[in-house]
Amino acid sequence: MPRPKSRPVVILKAETPSRRAFLSGATAVLAGLAIGNTPLPPVSILPGGRAMQGGWLRGRVQPGTTSLTLDGSPVPLAPDGTFLIAFDRDAGPLARLSVTRAGSAPFVSDLTIAPRAWQIEHINVARKPGGVTDEAYMRLRKAELARIANARSRKTAAQGWRQDFIRPAPGRFSGRFGSQRVYRGEPAAYHSGLDIAGGAGTTYVAPADGVVILAAGDAPFSLEGRLLMLDHGNGLNSAFLHASALLVNEGDAVRQGDPLGRIGSTGRATGPHLHWSMKWFDRRIDPLLLLDATA
Repeated sequence: MPRPKSRPVVILKAETPSRRAFLSGATAVLAGLAIGNTPLPPVSILPGGRAMQGGWLRGRVQPGTTSLTLDGSPVPLAPDGTFLIAFDRDAGPLARLSVTRAGSAPFVSDLTIAPRAWQIEHINVARKPGGVTDEAYMRLRKAELARIANARSRKTAAQGWRQDFIRPAPGRFSGRFGSQRVYRGEPAAYHSGLDIAGGAGTTYVAPADGVVILAAGDAPFSLEGRLLMLDHGNGLNSAFLHASALLVNEGDAVRQGDPLGRIGSTGRATGPHLHWSMKWFDRRIDPLLLLDATA
């Protein structure tokens, strides 16, 4: 069977994209495309996102769409046809969107994903063996990872994925997403989140609406310490590590700006800071790009 021909996806542009315009469906922008009987595209990309490694995009499909995939993986569609997609830190140069509509051939479009200049530090020493091999610890860690995976598998009705995200805490960025050390040619794991040096005891807040899907307040995890995870809906979630105290419980629905916990150094941390990581399904993304689309 021949592969569907890729066609360009329509990118909607606006001078100052607003949250209200997106939440209302960007009706005025889309209506403009229909002037003069110009057919609406099967899929359109809304303003504000970044098509780059660690980045994200929001978009919209037309009524009658039965499915949307990104590189073959299903993309959840909201009732109004809007969606969110994101790109892993090591995403390749192209990502393929495929739209299926009733009675029509699939519409396929390739997105160009820009590379990032990651902060890579080359160290001329051999990498030290890491990790703990103690059997009791391995059992504990396996249980912790199972809780994290189970939390990420939960689906909620949260709508935070539609919002413009805010900073969860004040302070300088002490660690950047994607940075990595290479020991004599052997790469270590890259930094999976954004570190904020907000000061011990500083309250951190929800960057967007969400539902608490994991709260390790009474029993801190071995690496993450007092870990808190929020589901923002449509496959997007946040994790906040190393807290000294949590102020919410599993199952709580929180609004943007609500207090979540206090910055600490529990788990494996060299000092008090907030480690904020984000995932869209299994793709790790850069929280900074949700805070500022021009970063």
